[in-house]
Amino acid sequence: MKKLSARRRHPLAAVVVLLLALACTGGLYAAFAPAEKAQADETAQSLTIEEGKKLYAVGCASCHGTGGQGTTDGPSLVGVGAAAVDFQVGTGRMPAQQPGAQVPKKKVIYTQAEIDQLAAYISSLGAGPAIPTKNEYSPDGADIAKGGELFRTNCAQCHNFTGKGGALTHGKFAPSLEGVDPKHIYEAMQTGPQNMPSFPDTTLSEQNKKDIIAYLDAVNGDDTESPGGLELGGLGPVSEGLFAWVFGLGSLIAVAIWLAARTAKAKKS
Repeated sequence: MKKLSARRRHPLAAVVVLLLALACTGGLYAAFAPAEKAQADETAQSLTIEEGKKLYAVGCASCHGTGGQGTTDGPSLVGVGAAAVDFQVGTGRMPAQQPGAQVPKKKVIYTQAEIDQLAAYISSLGAGPAIPTKNEYSPDGADIAKGGELFRTNCAQCHNFTGKGGALTHGKFAPSLEGVDPKHIYEAMQTGPQNMPSFPDTTLSEQNKKDIIAYLDAVNGDDTESPGGLELGGLGPVSEGLFAWVFGLGSLIAVAIWLAARTAKAKKS
């Protein structure tokens, strides 16, 4: 009887064993689950890159080369980053219809999912600016006045004071920024597409870019009003002065000729 009593388990022994088992299971999950999740994410990213490579081979390789190295018809895409792809393809500029001094904006032919796949493939060729998050390009909390100052200093020479666009040399032009998606404006500043210089965070910080986007929204938004009435495209004093000279002075000359003719006719009669 004494031997049987010595072998009898403590009432809490089963509870202790159960807790140890749960602890071991949790430890194993903690050890292996992140690795499994990372492996799944890596697999999904690999599939995205593979799909992007297929799209690239059909729509881009003829100009930019089979490996993105560039040709005489298109520059190298190694290191341009996902932001450049999202901007160029997301605005319809790429694939280009034909080479020229400037590739204009046109209808987008890819879905956003396909654009993301292309961007993933191009990013795999070399590191470059990533696609910005909504928090980066949202004008919320931005300083509109500071944005106007920055825009007039860095952008107005080409895009005009309110972003209406303007002509450059040899068939090039700075496009209008009216109605452009804030994400694409941010990406353009990041990557410097076509004739535009790039403005990385070392030149214009993330907050600076937000300020500029907020300024453009303020002067070209749907609710924006022009207190001066007819804005003449917002092209500034040159166009307004030319309008005054041509139409204003021309009207005065026409009135003066009409009065002189009327007076001469009255004297004859």
